[in-house]
Amino acid sequence: MAVSAEKIDRQMAAFEAACRGRGLKVTHQRTEVFREVAGTEEHPDAETVFERVRRRIPAISRDTVYRALAFLEDLGLVRRVDLLSGRARFDANDDAHHHVICRRCGAVRDFTSTALDGFRPPKSVAAWGEIEAVQIQLRGLCAKCSAQQAAPKRSG
Repeated sequence: MAVSAEKIDRQMAAFEAACRGRGLKVTHQRTEVFREVAGTEEHPDAETVFERVRRRIPAISRDTVYRALAFLEDLGLVRRVDLLSGRARFDANDDAHHHVICRRCGAVRDFTSTALDGFRPPKSVAAWGEIEAVQIQLRGLCAKCSAQQAAPKRSG
């Protein structure tokens, strides 16, 4: 799914401002890595970002993409979405949102909920430590995987 050009432009401006505000260079590689994550709602993993950016910058290295993603995460411009399935995925959506994750194909989609935005952890969690953010992850089967599971198997 694509993100609107208006939102990408707003995020690119925030990226440039964040870099300049810290006295850091706005490099072509960093810009393209951020543009790739900001331009999709797919929550790509680092390898997917590398493959897509490499189409535009053939000489870019995997290491440069991984370092750029870490840099963007440090700036707070992308968030790591850790899934139980392994590879971390990246999200540049800066709007309040939560995630729904398909346990079969790994698809991740954003959703909004004012009811969940107001979620406060129970007091018993205070003993664990300091909570910095709350993001809810719902898990299940996406419509495509659910339909595949329900479809009768054909014998050949």
